[in-house]
Amino acid sequence: MNKVIVLDRDGVINVDLMTYVTKPEDFEFIEGSIEAISLLQNSGFTIAIATNQACIEKKIIDDRQLKVVHDFMNLKLAVHGSTIDCIAYCPHDPDSKCACRKPEVGLLVEIEKKLGVSLEGSFFVGDKETDIMAANNYNCVPLLVKTGYGMQTLSSANCPPANHCFENLFNASKFIVSTIEK
Repeated sequence: MNKVIVLDRDGVINVDLMTYVTKPEDFEFIEGSIEAISLLQNSGFTIAIATNQACIEKKIIDDRQLKVVHDFMNLKLAVHGSTIDCIAYCPHDPDSKCACRKPEVGLLVEIEKKLGVSLEGSFFVGDKETDIMAANNYNCVPLLVKTGYGMQTLSSANCPPANHCFENLFNASKFIVSTIEK
């Protein structure tokens, strides 16, 4: 089993503002997501984030400001003994038609290079159809959470089977950990 877990950020780890998280004070963890990341790391998993952040190309924030948000997230996780091992983000607007914006797989290629591992067979937890599509496009195992846009994604053509759909990241994490206990 692959011990790297890929997570989307907005709507999975933190509350999706339906706009952009541009500063630390806007970053609010979804209930149970800190505990979920701790559970996964304590079970030996490496945690990576693959997130679309068009706010950069739209000039709402820059790379440095996004790093401040991610540093804040990791600081809060560190209090609980956890961290995100790798963060890959797409800075492009959807109209750019880049190779990194999910459902394209460029972010997954970047994570593989940074971590020096294959992501094939890794769990990829997301709330949007584009997350599920990226997972499928890269031979990852998609898991859907019903937080963020997850409830809308339940009716999409690419929705995973019901046994791969969870109320939140904590429940998805318990499922992931159960797969290694067998």
